[in-house]
Amino acid sequence: MLKPTLLASLVAVAVTGCAQFTPNYNADLIITNGEVLTINQTMQVIEDGVVVVKDDKIIAVGEADIAEQYRAPKTIDANDGIVMPGMINTHNHLPMIAFRGLGEEGIANRLFAYFFPLEGEKLSRELIYNATKLGTIDLAQSGVTTYVDMYYHMDEMAKATKEVGLRAVLGQTVIKFPVVDSKQPYGGIEYAESFIQQYKNDPLITPAYAPHAVYTVSKDKLQEINRLSKQHDVPVLIHVAEFPNEETRIKEAHSANSPVEYLAEIGALDERVVLAHGIHFSEKDIELVKAADAGVAYNPMANAKGATGMAPAWDMYRDDVRIGLGTDGPMSSNQVDLWRTLSYASTMQRLKHDDRTIMIPEQVIEMATIGGAKSLHMEDKIGSLEVGKQADIIIVETQSANMMPNYDPYATLVFQANPSNVDTTIVNGKVVMENRQMQTVTMEEIRPEIDAMEADISDFAKELAKKAIKSKSLMD
Repeated sequence: MLKPTLLASLVAVAVTGCAQFTPNYNADLIITNGEVLTINQTMQVIEDGVVVVKDDKIIAVGEADIAEQYRAPKTIDANDGIVMPGMINTHNHLPMIAFRGLGEEGIANRLFAYFFPLEGEKLSRELIYNATKLGTIDLAQSGVTTYVDMYYHMDEMAKATKEVGLRAVLGQTVIKFPVVDSKQPYGGIEYAESFIQQYKNDPLITPAYAPHAVYTVSKDKLQEINRLSKQHDVPVLIHVAEFPNEETRIKEAHSANSPVEYLAEIGALDERVVLAHGIHFSEKDIELVKAADAGVAYNPMANAKGATGMAPAWDMYRDDVRIGLGTDGPMSSNQVDLWRTLSYASTMQRLKHDDRTIMIPEQVIEMATIGGAKSLHMEDKIGSLEVGKQADIIIVETQSANMMPNYDPYATLVFQANPSNVDTTIVNGKVVMENRQMQTVTMEEIRPEIDAMEADISDFAKELAKKAIKSKSLMD
């Protein structure tokens, strides 16, 4: 038997030895063995790259050997996958996912004869929360780490978004008639004030005002929202030039030839504004948008599905306008992910200009990442993999048949990939999905609510469609 003093000495040596091997962590997460698309100013691609995260920030990006400088409790092997910034969906109405697939019977005036009546009958706080939960899971599974939204009860959307763990710019809708969260016209302004105060300094949620459009919000209210956005330093999200001749629907006297000219004329176009669609922009409109340093959300797939036209996105990109990609609501494109939108962004512009050399894959991915960040004036925080930026990162696997061969990662992403190829999604340094498994919430948690929601909506929606199909087109 060992003597007590000898035993104590051996224990002390063992403990000391263990202490020597206790990791001295200087990072929280290391991603290795990936083809890193930095989307920095030089569009640097690192063939065998490493990204290092501490807390919510990226602290190192480089070649494989930099991994030796860091120790972290978690390492993710990208397995030769593509490591890139999370994508940014710059325009959505996410809770409309509750109505996805409805109104597809060939209704000419879907917005006023179908969308608005359906929302008026079925929207509620509970539906908006549950639908947002479903939508943000869909976004996370498809590699979108930041989304921009215009809808109602934004506090419910913020709550669901944070539970899933995504980043969002959430605009409280302001419109001239009663809606689900306001019995009074323009009640969204007051609602927005409260929402902004609640979330102004949140790490994931950026609150915003969302006047619906120039033809559904008066001149005085647009000017009031502009003043308030300056006061609170928050974005303003608005639909502009989605339909032809929108300026003719503005009742106030004005000399503008377009909704963009109108916004500029009344002092409601500035760097806080993000213009959704811009399909019918003129050259002068583009000049005004650039001069105001405003952002644009280009929604090619939704615009094609709705037959509303092809935005001059290439002209805006070429002129260095702040432009990102969006899907529009899930009733407009039926998607919230950007994968099909990537190819639409390229091919629609090539058709418009009869030029197969424009909107190459590298430019499309740029638009889906740093372009979206720029449209929101958030390029100092998100949109690229650079030291000091928020750790919003995705890993896209390249082992599936549809991803092979992978000669050019940009072309692979734009023309081959789909949502199921997204393996890992990280937002603000937190792993939201890994190995295609959600880490924050699961579908099983919300499936009963989604099933009940569908059962409640189905019969009413079918009857509404029978009436709406007789309505005249908004574009006539």
